Amino acid sequence: MSDTEFADRVKAALGEKALELTNPATRRFFVKVAADDLTAAVKILRDDLGFTHLSTISGVDLGETFEIVYHFAVPGAQLNVRTQIPRSEPRIESICPVIPGAVLYERELQDMFGLKVEHIPDPRPLVLPDDWPADQYPLRKDWKFVRPEEKIPGGKS
Repeated sequence: MSDTEFADRVKAALGEKALELTNPATRRFFVKVAADDLTAAVKILRDDLGFTHLSTISGVDLGETFEIVYHFAVPGAQLNVRTQIPRSEPRIESICPVIPGAVLYERELQDMFGLKVEHIPDPRPLVLPDDWPADQYPLRKDWKFVRPEEKIPGGKS
């Protein structure tokens, strides 16, 4: 199947949910969907086109918005589903009801960007230490690293 035929299948399956579809490289596709349509779009991609393997989820701080990219793969093609949410209301619905393995990536989004993933089955922190300060999200552009005071055992105070 050619890239054009594959893109046409994705467009046909998603219908109006596909706001934009690009094909920047051979067998690599990006489709943009509204945040409210995300779970429904992922379900269509899984059921109609066989996209069951979620490689990862990436987040990007764009300033006023966050872009979330869901990286799917099938043999011979990669499909990246992009959506954006406002920084003022950083909430996104979990795709775990459709792709259960997304839970780890969604927990990472919560830790690193401070996004609220609605209805995530396990909302516990994943990658940050238990004593990590609240409201500190290391992958946000406005986050500033403050070096903790160095304590040397047996050293001078």
